[in-house]
Amino acid sequence: MGVTGPIRVVVAKPGLDGHDRGAKVIARALRDAGMEVIYTGLHQTPEQIVDTAIQEDADAIGLSILSGAHNTLFARVLELLKERDAEDIRVFGGGIIPEEDIAPLKEKGVAEIFTPGATTTSIVDWVTTTFSPPS
Repeated sequence: MGVTGPIRVVVAKPGLDGHDRGAKVIARALRDAGMEVIYTGLHQTPEQIVDTAIQEDADAIGLSILSGAHNTLFARVLELLKERDAEDIRVFGGGIIPEEDIAPLKEKGVAEIFTPGATTTSIVDWVTTTFSPPS
């Protein structure tokens, strides 16, 4: 999946989770790596997140979920992207996600999951590798 121009990433905090430090750190790391980042802020619905991603012509949505609602929220975002014929927007995420939930989330279509301890470098490298045109 090659992107022309800067990679555009929507970083979002869905649901009732009010902790956004990690999302802001990731947003800044992506921005510092030359990507265009749209941070949606706290308490976004999946509908708001997908609307933003489509309006901003995003290449990816990065979801930060610490509330335990990851299975529901990831699934809803993926469902809405499909309904809006926007499945080319890849979804990745991180937060407090149990190891046993990662494989089922990936089977549903989540491109990658980063758990606590993942470095900003590993996340930036993954996004860059995933969305840069082949050389």
